[in-house]
Amino acid sequence: MAPSKLFFFALSVALFFFIVTSEPDVSIADSDSSSLKIQLDQLNSKIQSLESQISDKSQELKKKDETIAEKEKLLQDKLSSIQSLQSEVDSLQKKGSLDVEERVEKAYARAGELQKQVDKLKSQLETQNSEKVNWGTRVEEFEKKIHDLNSKLEDAQKINEEQKKQIRKTERALKVAEEEMLKAKLEATSKAKELSETHGAWLPPWLAVHYIRSKSVVESHWNEHGKPLLEVISQKALEKKAQAGKWAEPHVEIITTKWVPAVKEQWSVVKTKTEPHVQLLTTKTVEVYKTSKDTLTPHLNKAIECVDPYYQGARKFSKPYIDQVATAARPHVENVQVVLKPYTKKVVHAYGNFLESATAYHSQ
Repeated sequence: MAPSKLFFFALSVALFFFIVTSEPDVSIADSDSSSLKIQLDQLNSKIQSLESQISDKSQELKKKDETIAEKEKLLQDKLSSIQSLQSEVDSLQKKGSLDVEERVEKAYARAGELQKQVDKLKSQLETQNSEKVNWGTRVEEFEKKIHDLNSKLEDAQKINEEQKKQIRKTERALKVAEEEMLKAKLEATSKAKELSETHGAWLPPWLAVHYIRSKSVVESHWNEHGKPLLEVISQKALEKKAQAGKWAEPHVEIITTKWVPAVKEQWSVVKTKTEPHVQLLTTKTVEVYKTSKDTLTPHLNKAIECVDPYYQGARKFSKPYIDQVATAARPHVENVQVVLKPYTKKVVHAYGNFLESATAYHSQ
């Protein structure tokens, strides 16, 4: 029970930090998969130590079987001596002399002592048989635990392989999506150039001035406020992830250096002594998860609150210009739509391919 619980705890901690670290960036999953491999190697070493313990206990069982055989042989010798004494008593009773009566009494006393010894040997034999049964059940329990650990190890390896496959599929889907976006962007740029060259006289100068001015204002606001804030948020998220990894490292080291030797030394009472420690570690893990969640949530909310005023300000600042541009450019846009109608099929096809690749990525 306890080794499987320890394994489940170690595996859950590893998977938790693997999932947390794999969300911000796909490139971090490789380092986390290496840490998972290290933990899998540690589990293999635990299984080998348990197998060595089972071999040692089987040797002890063989020694106890040999002692039981010796006790049985001694018991047979005592029984044979009792039978010989009883035969002597019978022969002496036939002679009918006083000396024979004394010898008979001594023989009965000796027989009583031997009977007591026989009973004592029988009780010892029964206790050793019961101990043998207990050893056998414990060996079976250890074999079951080893089988469970092997199955969990196989499951962890399968999960690792599946995650690697998903990462490769995600990378392929991202590459396909980037290619489609680049193609659509190039086509749109070329069509826009053709349109500007062909119908450049349609747009009035004031509209181009307003468009360029609003674009420069938005870009300056983004470069001045939005982009630095995004970099700060990313840096803080990476720092919090590193702090969580450093915080979890001593706990994992305590589990591997302290609890595993304790289980090896006191394996006979492992269920009664390690179960409260496992429960304590479980509660600590839950507390760590809640603490990390409570620590990261205010930073994320604060980042959203910091970004929102700039977004609202940019929206309010650009809204009148956008309305003016939309009002003034509506007839020109209709003419542009008429001209671009033959070319929009390719753009729609590229956008459809992008949506299909994105849908396939999210479904995976």
